Amino acid sequence: MSEGLAWWRRRSFLTIQSALAQLGCDGCVCRAPSPTGKCRTVIVATRAELIATLSDLVAINSINPGLVAGAPGEGALALAIAERLRRTPGIEVELQEVEPGRPNVIATVRGGPGRTLLLNGHTDTVGVAGMDAPFTARIEGDRLYARGASDMKDGLTAMIHVLEAAARSGDFPGTLVGTFVLDEEYASIGTQAICDVIERWQPHGALVLEGTNLEMTVAHKGYFAAEIETRGRAVHGSDYAAGIDAICYMGRVLVELEQLGNDYLTREPHPMLGPSSIHASLISGGRELNSYPDRCTLQLEARTATGHSAEQVLAELQAMLDRLAAADPTFTGEVRLLFARDPLNVPLDAEIVRTVSAVVERERGRPPKHKGGSGWTDTALFTAVGVPAVLFGPHGEGAHSLDEWADLAVLEQFTRVLYSVAVEFCGGSA
Repeated sequence: MSEGLAWWRRRSFLTIQSALAQLGCDGCVCRAPSPTGKCRTVIVATRAELIATLSDLVAINSINPGLVAGAPGEGALALAIAERLRRTPGIEVELQEVEPGRPNVIATVRGGPGRTLLLNGHTDTVGVAGMDAPFTARIEGDRLYARGASDMKDGLTAMIHVLEAAARSGDFPGTLVGTFVLDEEYASIGTQAICDVIERWQPHGALVLEGTNLEMTVAHKGYFAAEIETRGRAVHGSDYAAGIDAICYMGRVLVELEQLGNDYLTREPHPMLGPSSIHASLISGGRELNSYPDRCTLQLEARTATGHSAEQVLAELQAMLDRLAAADPTFTGEVRLLFARDPLNVPLDAEIVRTVSAVVERERGRPPKHKGGSGWTDTALFTAVGVPAVLFGPHGEGAHSLDEWADLAVLEQFTRVLYSVAVEFCGGSA
């Protein structure tokens, strides 16, 4: 080693030691001291480690079979995650079989007597039609391209490394539960299966790690789907006196439905979400060209703001059909509920919101934005069973598109922040 290089290294070392002394740390840079006041020298993950993990995850085809017939589903990815986590002492790993070959992975780190935090992310993806090499990670600058990169295997990557870091720390202050769930992209049966047995963990808070760019989604609309069927009388197309046209009856329903949707828009809006909305989605009717149609079916959806329940929407649709029947006794229509999910609405003073806000502000120099979303997520399933939960995750773009990518710089920052959130939240008194 040259004398000049040796001098530079000695000088650099002394400069670093001086900086650490000013920070009050003994040999480490630590953003989140433990509740005991001792510095935690836990390195969550390097960028290279995050890239390696995310690349491994996107390499496994986990397309949801509910979306694409014949798709392999989440089983292989779940087994790979479970196998990896089992290699770290201190992580309890189990598989929760929700459907044959489609398990949830549940990983638990048990530490001190503090709070319990539940982390959640989905293992399924949408299809890959039209994509070139969708399961091969391609890195360009700070972006990693692949199917599932940002929706949401980047969040799963962070969860894996945070669980491993918590187990390695040796003095994690509470209990950390990681849930890697199937089927978020279709019917959410994975997170529902977790919520069905939520009393096992009694978490004090939950984070769903979908991409938010380190902002927080604290409210979003609910989801409601229903089917309306009108009935007529099928006869030969020439027998106009005997025929009753179910499609024409549905035309009356569509006019009323448009008026109901306009009425929703005039109601007092939610401060973050705006008003509820409702619209027709799918319609079918008739059997052949030369016959009167005896049935017509309409499927519709509503996006409901907080305070507008599925029961209310169903009652409004029934009242609409009742008005049409009162105006024309020959009209026959029936409404059936297909699917309903509650909105998300988390109080801003909830402990999980306050903890995330404090850690992000320390990291970024400003608190995260508290946002509302129009789309529905699994987060609302946790609040429905009494667990305060928010959407909080890394960043990327192109979900469900041909060019999906995760932001590696944000993933690195998010993983560090998520670990600090876990330490601080679980370090509080239960």
